[in-house]
Amino acid sequence: MMQRTVKSLFFLVIFLICLASMLRTLIWSMVDNNTMAPFKPPHRKKQHPGPAELCEGCKVAIEKVKNVTSQTLKKNEYNFEKLRLQLKSQCNGSEKAIITQANTPLGSKIRYDGEQSRTHEVKLKTFNTFVKVRPFQRKTYETCAVVGNGGILRDSGCGEEINSAQFVIRCNLPPLDNGFEEDVGNKTDLVTANPSIFVQRYNSLMKHRRSFAENLRIYGNSLLLCPAFSYGINTNLCQRAADSVKEFKIPMQTVYLNPEYLLSLVRFWSSQGLKEHRQSTGLMMVSLALELCDDVHLYGFWPYSNHPHGLYALTNHYYDNVMPKRGVHSMSQEFDLLLKLHSQGVLRLHLEDC
Repeated sequence: MMQRTVKSLFFLVIFLICLASMLRTLIWSMVDNNTMAPFKPPHRKKQHPGPAELCEGCKVAIEKVKNVTSQTLKKNEYNFEKLRLQLKSQCNGSEKAIITQANTPLGSKIRYDGEQSRTHEVKLKTFNTFVKVRPFQRKTYETCAVVGNGGILRDSGCGEEINSAQFVIRCNLPPLDNGFEEDVGNKTDLVTANPSIFVQRYNSLMKHRRSFAENLRIYGNSLLLCPAFSYGINTNLCQRAADSVKEFKIPMQTVYLNPEYLLSLVRFWSSQGLKEHRQSTGLMMVSLALELCDDVHLYGFWPYSNHPHGLYALTNHYYDNVMPKRGVHSMSQEFDLLLKLHSQGVLRLHLEDC
């Protein structure tokens, strides 16, 4: 009996030694620096505040959103291709959206889209600032994210999803750091710049050119798109911006919006029922993306001060609450158009947390 007990204990000890060895090997393999991914805490969505009093126009807009989002929507290839072909034939953004030396030769006259009685003769100095080859030549992207600056993006957690798009378009030099990355991402392939920003933040780039240029580094190796020929005052401002990019060796390429393209967009969307004299930068970029991209996703395009789902109060932008000038754009009409395109399966309008 004693011999049998000793034998059982011996095998138990051997088993425990083998088990300890296996556990030690497993633990070391887990902590090996070459194989173990760093620990990341799970993403915790921030708690949104409770519902607030609805803004003027919010109730109607929210009902429209509910009616559309209650349906299961997928991309409609027929509707998408139909609109894309219409945009290409009537606006041709892939060739005409950006001024180049090919589509705007030396000696030609550019008509300002915001001041149509005014023209600019292209002389050598201006001509040399135009890119030689259009940026989107024979290029189609699988997925594009067009990122507006609406307050709906704050605490949305959409940054990773936005960054996953093949081509990311942003509007009007928005902040991407200081905690905003989680909500809006930081990948940028094209960013627009309203010249009013140069005036308000950088003293018309007569001073503060270095700080302006250094602030552009956050957008990486992207295109800086400037409407140099929308209004006469914009021309010198955009030229100073381009000069600053070169002077301080910022890895961006400055390109100019073609006013002929912008005028063709006004005509096109007017034929689709949108009646406004001048479209927002956001809609201009959505129009371009519909030509360049197979799948178009929109973020931050909600022009109202209550969240469409949580009903809580929103700031105008995700980074501030500065209100837009009245009468410049018809944002509610533009949103109705985008919601219609979403319901038709042409694009995806994101109005929820990610």
